[in-house]
Amino acid sequence: MHNQAALSLKSSYALFSSYPNAIQNPKSCRSPASRRCSYYSLLKCRGIEIPAVSKQRVASLSVGAGSVEDERIESVGVKEIDVATLGNLCVDIVLSVPELPPKPLDERKAYMDELSKSPPDKKYWEAGGNCNMAIAAARLGLNVVTVGHVGDEIYGRFLFDVLHDEGIGMVEMNEQKTVANLKDYETLLCWVLVDPLQRHGFCSRADFSEEPAFSWMSSLSIEAKMAIRRSKIVFCNGYGFDELSPSLLVSALDYAVEVGTSVFFDPGPRGKSLQNGTLDERKALEKYLRMSDVLLLTSEEAESLTGIEDPILAGQELLKEGIRTKWVIIKMGPKGSILITPSSISCAPAFKVDVMDTVGCGDSFVAAIAFGFIHEMPLVCTLTIANAVGAATAMGCGAGRNVAALKQVMELVKGSNLKEDDKFWEDLLKAHSDAEQITLLTEVAVNGNSSLVQPTSLQKVVSELIPKLERAERKQVGVC
Repeated sequence: MHNQAALSLKSSYALFSSYPNAIQNPKSCRSPASRRCSYYSLLKCRGIEIPAVSKQRVASLSVGAGSVEDERIESVGVKEIDVATLGNLCVDIVLSVPELPPKPLDERKAYMDELSKSPPDKKYWEAGGNCNMAIAAARLGLNVVTVGHVGDEIYGRFLFDVLHDEGIGMVEMNEQKTVANLKDYETLLCWVLVDPLQRHGFCSRADFSEEPAFSWMSSLSIEAKMAIRRSKIVFCNGYGFDELSPSLLVSALDYAVEVGTSVFFDPGPRGKSLQNGTLDERKALEKYLRMSDVLLLTSEEAESLTGIEDPILAGQELLKEGIRTKWVIIKMGPKGSILITPSSISCAPAFKVDVMDTVGCGDSFVAAIAFGFIHEMPLVCTLTIANAVGAATAMGCGAGRNVAALKQVMELVKGSNLKEDDKFWEDLLKAHSDAEQITLLTEVAVNGNSSLVQPTSLQKVVSELIPKLERAERKQVGVC
């Protein structure tokens, strides 16, 4: 039986330390004593009481319609969580290797099995997958929870501890089931292999099975539904299909729509394979593309899904095909990014930085788009902060805990150093003169401009961004 009492929150974080299913978000605080307070205690400080759930790491959550748990979910009206990520929780094992793994599947499997014989030194471990987006969002001052599955082994405990240290909550999706093979229950590992030329290769056990890694999951837990209901945004990417069944991911989408939670979807490189996948995968991809509020793709991914080379036309096609789609965002790599709505096109060139590693840049970018969406910022401001967060991450090495810190982002924005390419943007935008509004971020103010493009100076954008980032910084260090 679950504990149904309301949590007074006079108790410390120790109540949650045994990895419960309940939403956890231990926001880091400045003083040692306050570091123990959970995200829920932050809410309690604001006069909100949260119902507690079982303290067991994995509890039976099967309930019937009309149960106490259902009533508890229905009673939740306040969306005090900013972002919930869906699935794709994994540990990256980052290793330097003399050469990347072979391409034939059987040889790659043997290669990975050899790597897996003994756990590598912990210094090579890093939080991966949706943890990148979650950490970047938390560092922007957003309240974040991750909804997914990790096992009880050393890797799962490592991942939980990393999330806890970043002030990120975790909600276990699992409903108690008997798993035939205990390995199917373990935390998903992704081997990130780097050769002497700094080329990357990736492999995990999900690569060698036709079924998702956690195909034994069939329904959302009560806690997962509560997290989705309480969140302003739920984020899913294409790699979630490596872990979770299409039907489970669709049920999460349907529930988010039902409870008024905005859906962000980034199909990533998996978009193309899903488009050519099983019937269930194709249907799930189509539904996410049509029912998401915000779509995020690279220009290559947009072209592969629409068959349209022009990134703006591809984005407009996705908007036209969408039912709930408000924004389509096209990531243009070192050129910058584009945000397309039914009535406008906004463009922002990238920042000039010394790129060390691009891993995690796209995930960090998504976190900043969520920041702008939640704060209802002007569209070009949203793109600017997203470009800055992605660029700041690229200046570091690797993802996970190495994604951009807020201080780095603020320094980059204040530096006001854009990688402008007037000819690129002019050539791209001149074919879209029929757009109601086109906005382009520029490094300097432009006076007397009579073209169809409305320039917005970076100085003006920075003056709007810095106060919001400073508030986010104060929120990070504030005590309960």
